[in-house]
Amino acid sequence: MSSDTKLSALPAEVAADTGSKTVFKVLLAISFCHLLNDTVQSLLPAIYPLLRDTFHLDFGQVGLISFTTTFTASLLQPLVGLYSDNHHKPNFLAIGMGITLIGLVTLSLAPSYATILVAAGLVGIGSSVFHPESSRVARMASGGQHGMAQSLFQVGGNAGSALGPLLATFILPRGQRSIAWFSFVALLGIILLADIGAWAKKRRAAQAELQTAPLAGRVVASVETAPHAHLPRKKIVWSLAILVALMFSKYFYLASLGSYYTFYLMDKFHVSMRSAELHLFAFFGAVAAGTFFGGPVGDRMGRKVVIWYSILGVLPFTLMLPYANLFWTGILSVVIGLILASAFSTILVFAQELVPTKVGTISGTFFGLAFGLGGIGAALLGKLADATNIRFVYHVCSFLPAVGILTVFLPDLSPAKNKLAR
Repeated sequence: MSSDTKLSALPAEVAADTGSKTVFKVLLAISFCHLLNDTVQSLLPAIYPLLRDTFHLDFGQVGLISFTTTFTASLLQPLVGLYSDNHHKPNFLAIGMGITLIGLVTLSLAPSYATILVAAGLVGIGSSVFHPESSRVARMASGGQHGMAQSLFQVGGNAGSALGPLLATFILPRGQRSIAWFSFVALLGIILLADIGAWAKKRRAAQAELQTAPLAGRVVASVETAPHAHLPRKKIVWSLAILVALMFSKYFYLASLGSYYTFYLMDKFHVSMRSAELHLFAFFGAVAAGTFFGGPVGDRMGRKVVIWYSILGVLPFTLMLPYANLFWTGILSVVIGLILASAFSTILVFAQELVPTKVGTISGTFFGLAFGLGGIGAALLGKLADATNIRFVYHVCSFLPAVGILTVFLPDLSPAKNKLAR
């Protein structure tokens, strides 16, 4: 790669790039790296049937694998975000992908269930290091269009989540050792992230130079700082608590589809594993397609509007899903994925605007919640499936989006106010 095409060679020292101009080259690059990272992440749910047959696992043990991955990610991400707020470490991007690479190799060679759990934990740790700093880079390159930038960043991740099961249908029938082929995905990510980290370091240096001038400092601060820091502390805490409740609703429901959708289809409709994995791919593809719209719509119409329709708006479809035949189950899962997908990037940017001085901490906390709630949900739903049956799980989860009614208590952070403050 020549110096002319390197991301780190982009003119980060130009004043326009330090705040007002959206750097799409960086956004696309970090989104692609998110795709690579989440392709590896989505590999785990796709190979659950393989691991179940190889190691003779029950649903509870399958859920524990998912819990291990997501718990390590959720435990460490807020800490990584807090640390990076005080000590900026753009090299965390490549380091996180390197840990994921070690986890993949361990998973392909694991001789026992305990080793599988260790490998799953390493994959989770890799994501915990990657996500907070990569979300910060997306915000840095946004040019003030924070919702659009986070949505584009999330599109990469969700596209990777859809791609993992699809690749698994072609590679994994060869057995556990074939997982090692995905190491090349992680290796490509390391190379790209090292270059993005160099750009981020250069960007920060340029911003530091601008802030030495009083007027320029105010310009940079006005872009990088969200306009809602004046809200009362009690209101901010209450709003964050509501956002956490909405995250609970979203990710517990996604755990039912992400971790157990293949089992549900095979149990209820007696489809083959390959057919079930293609249905899972269609669901994750819908999530990837629906992700992008939440951010730009939130930038223009208000984030609260997007949260309304993305959480509460999906309720009628989740209530119908347990009663649908195979054809309509596939259709409804795609509709649910499209609607529910817009929630996370909107919730994340909403939280960043509530606490604008702690972008890394907020990003790490909410990414951690996304992983943690999904992992807890997978473990609990696995136990529920063992105690009852997999179909009962989908009846219970169908009511979860009703939590979206709490959106009424969120403050109205309207786009008009955003523009005025900027």
